[in-house]
Amino acid sequence: MKLFVVLAALLAGCLAQKPHPCKSPPLLSGGLYVTTQNERAFVLAGYLYDALGERFRIYETGTLDNQTFTYDYLLYYREQVVYQIDDKGQTCTKSPLKADFPFLGIPGDASFVAQTVLGDSSRPGEGLLVNTWTGNAAKQEERYMATVTEFGCIPVTIAEQTKEYGWVTTSYFDNVIGITNPDLLNPPSFCPDADTKTDEEPLDFFKILFRKN
Repeated sequence: MKLFVVLAALLAGCLAQKPHPCKSPPLLSGGLYVTTQNERAFVLAGYLYDALGERFRIYETGTLDNQTFTYDYLLYYREQVVYQIDDKGQTCTKSPLKADFPFLGIPGDASFVAQTVLGDSSRPGEGLLVNTWTGNAAKQEERYMATVTEFGCIPVTIAEQTKEYGWVTTSYFDNVIGITNPDLLNPPSFCPDADTKTDEEPLDFFKILFRKN
């Protein structure tokens, strides 16, 4: 009983503190799923996130307009290149990328919305303390709402306003700090010689997620 009272007091103390913007760990791996407001697309994927090298790899399976697709992409934001990888066929294609690296966390100009507990807040160990923030995207044209954990600044959900899909929500799960196999953030041996499709329209994160071909 005493332990419960102490833990409850600690939780109350955390809730009383005003949260601050934060940076997520620079190396993360786990899973994510993406849904769109207009219900055109759903994506379930594994991901590798490297904020130090500004690299992002995503292994996705999803549906778009009732068609199923599977992709493996490695995004190099500094080089503005996307590798589409087919390990089974030992093939690789390169496409131009036009986007800023999606740093996870809460930027300094975000507005605090609320601090809440996911799950059960009445007993210790059955809830997750999270903070929700909102603001404008880098170009100041579209809004976002992001929820991260109070401890660790681990992403939980990010909702972003887009012109084509309406609000797009990305939910993160099974997150792990670090990347167990860093080689997965390097192009496979059969990739470097691939030619970049210079005549192709540059891609961004959502165009990659919701491609039909």
